[in-house]
Amino acid sequence: MSTTHSEQNQQKQPRLSVVPYLAMDNATAALAFYQQVFDAKVSDHHMAEDGKRVTHATLLINGGVVMLSDEFPEHTGGRKSNPLALGGSSVSIQLELDDVDAVWNRAIAAGAVAELELADQFWGDRYGILRDPFGHRWALFSHNAKPPEDAQRW
Repeated sequence: MSTTHSEQNQQKQPRLSVVPYLAMDNATAALAFYQQVFDAKVSDHHMAEDGKRVTHATLLINGGVVMLSDEFPEHTGGRKSNPLALGGSSVSIQLELDDVDAVWNRAIAAGAVAELELADQFWGDRYGILRDPFGHRWALFSHNAKPPEDAQRW
């Protein structure tokens, strides 16, 4: 029998238009990472009968929703679809933050890798892209009202 923890089942939730759903090789570790780095709140969490894999979790991150689960290759013909198994991902999740530097530093300290270093960009945002330990890409940014005078252009 699977176990369930769900605050969503007790509250009416707004309809969500687009929600990223992430395939994981280790969803339990990913949940801990996202809670530590992004201050994510777990609002829904279901474990598989094996007690090891997450069948579904809903995270509230910075006012948005991200869902995730472990992979179950036994239901997909043995195929894996997580970014580590596929050699990367072309998708990035954009996350606007009040203190992008603090979150960036927490992510790097927790094992994320910078793909595009966090910097003041020519369009005005402080922006960088990192890859978390599970292969998912996150573009972290804070909006600056005005581009820096000496910002380099592409």
